[in-house]
Amino acid sequence: MADTKREIERKYESDDDAALPDLTRVPGVASVRGRGVTHLDATYHDTADQRLAASSVTLRRRTGGADAGWHLKFPVAPGVRDEIRAPLSDTLPDELAALVRSRVRARELRPVVRLRSDRDVRHLLDDQDRLLAEVSVDTVHAERLTGGGGEARWTEIEVELADDGDPAFLDKVEKRLTKAGVRPSSSSSKLARALAETEPAAAAGSSAHQAAARTPPATAPEAAPRHKHRPRPDGTPVTAGDHVLAYVRAQRDALVELDPAVRQDVPDAVHRMRVATRRLRSTFRSFRAVLDRAATDPVAADLKWLAAELGKDRDQEVLAERLTQALGRLPADQVTGPVAERLAAWSEARHKGAHHELVAILDSRRHLALLDTLDALLEGPPLRKKAAARPDKVLAKAAAKDFGKLAGLVEHALELPPGTERDTALHEARKKTKRTRYAAEAAVPALGEPAEEAVRDMKALQGLLGDHQDSVMARRTLRELAAVAHAAGESDFTYGVLHAGEAHRARVAEEALPEAWSSISRAFPF
Repeated sequence: MADTKREIERKYESDDDAALPDLTRVPGVASVRGRGVTHLDATYHDTADQRLAASSVTLRRRTGGADAGWHLKFPVAPGVRDEIRAPLSDTLPDELAALVRSRVRARELRPVVRLRSDRDVRHLLDDQDRLLAEVSVDTVHAERLTGGGGEARWTEIEVELADDGDPAFLDKVEKRLTKAGVRPSSSSSKLARALAETEPAAAAGSSAHQAAARTPPATAPEAAPRHKHRPRPDGTPVTAGDHVLAYVRAQRDALVELDPAVRQDVPDAVHRMRVATRRLRSTFRSFRAVLDRAATDPVAADLKWLAAELGKDRDQEVLAERLTQALGRLPADQVTGPVAERLAAWSEARHKGAHHELVAILDSRRHLALLDTLDALLEGPPLRKKAAARPDKVLAKAAAKDFGKLAGLVEHALELPPGTERDTALHEARKKTKRTRYAAEAAVPALGEPAEEAVRDMKALQGLLGDHQDSVMARRTLRELAAVAHAAGESDFTYGVLHAGEAHRARVAEEALPEAWSSISRAFPF
């Protein structure tokens, strides 16, 4: 069974390989306790084109030390990684293989680098003998296992914060190390340095070449789009096509990077992945003047399918949270029967079933093929003539067109009397609001403040219409739960109270809509 640990550490190097200054002079450190030298032997696995390394993800099998086993590390922030551990075994555990599937897909994982390290460990302790950080001096021997081999040796200093420690303590340690001539490592990880320094060209070339190579090579999905209107060398978009592709690339990356979190049932991960699918689909529809719909329509169909599958889990999650909070606000004399227990049982049962199905979807051939198709689309984008035009006019026109359609839907809904037909019309307006918002988001880098203003207004409108739609769904769920409770001989009074509260929330949203829409429609910048 795998477990996860948040790892906060910094790496350093020095011309005097094994030297450490007196760390008792670090504020807060009362003593430094040596823990001896441990021999570590780690084999790192990746695809032939180094897809994991390109994402700063590392997968290794390590023996030696207190945590021998399989380690999978995902970047969280500079110097911060989540390490997922599984027991030592001869083959990669299925649970770790699943967590890299969105990056690896059908490609084979194989050993790429072996690192053997002699780790000299010291514990920094406070005046109550509590661990503040672990400092190690690692003497590393790297051996490349592919591409004709290659070896490298170096020594580095690693400072890892104790569990639940204050990250600011690492600044104090760094200040002491810096005064002693130690400098931050030029490489983000041992693997990155090993890949650079054991690469045949690096091994044969100059040290300057080695230093430049310490960033892992980009894989095909990260490469610049192959069209004649490329962004500037620094990645800054130039044309309308550049801006649209940059937005598409960001959403593709989100789908890939959120996959492990969705599998691990991290809160809000499903919602964020669903938003990425919607943004992609909306982009293909809003910017048909930029991207050829003959190529994007089939992708949009698969994105619609994926969003629907994600929605089964997400919609239930939203409803459960909404109803639980509403129940918690009721006075005690309005709660009759085991309402909380029944709501919790309903939520847990629905969530477990939905999550199991969702993981199967992420493993499905259709989903993995969708990710490959997005990669191919970014590598060879189906650009139309407008893609080469200035971004301001093209992007603003697309957002304005979406807003015009939204205006028709809102005004139609406002003309309808309260009831099912209006509820449906408002839901359609909500979906169009999202599309307009995403078009404006894509335009922000090119259009600046006007696009940011449009995003803010659409987000506010989306919130209003979303609260209304959530109320519609909550009332439907409450009627179902009340019927089940009644059949079981329980009181259905509280479900009626909650239903009335949701109906009131819907009326409040509907009454606020005319004024909100009037203000937004007057201010829309495009």
